[in-house]
Amino acid sequence: MARIDFHSNVADKLEYACRLTRKIWSTTPEGQPVRNVVMVGEMADLKKLDELLWTFSSTDFLPHCFIDDEAATETPIVLTDDFASPALSNLPHADVMIHLGMRMPKDVAALVARFPRIVEVVTVNEAERLAGRERYKAYRDLGHELHNFDQSKS
Repeated sequence: MARIDFHSNVADKLEYACRLTRKIWSTTPEGQPVRNVVMVGEMADLKKLDELLWTFSSTDFLPHCFIDDEAATETPIVLTDDFASPALSNLPHADVMIHLGMRMPKDVAALVARFPRIVEVVTVNEAERLAGRERYKAYRDLGHELHNFDQSKS
């Protein structure tokens, strides 16, 4: 079973995704391969995230690209709007998936087989909160290990 973390009550999901990605990517233990991140969301959000990943910090560099880029197989942070993109199978890495959208993946079994850790980012927006609750219930009903990190308390 995959570990699925819900980060709920997030004020700004794109800014949060940048910080979370930086933390995941930079906490790779010394001597270990770099932890890789695939971010899934709506294309409009991913385009904004692409820009933000370049500008959110003046001191951090987070190498990233879209999944259809020829450098995707060598880039540790990859952006896609499709859980089932055929290009995912070309990636030699798949440590963490961060989901920024509202859709439930159609094939959860294939997703958790590919990603040992999934992070669901849920904002304070009511529609996103309701969609997040539905995803939480669906994952729970499938027997996955769930953790919730309420960001309103931090």
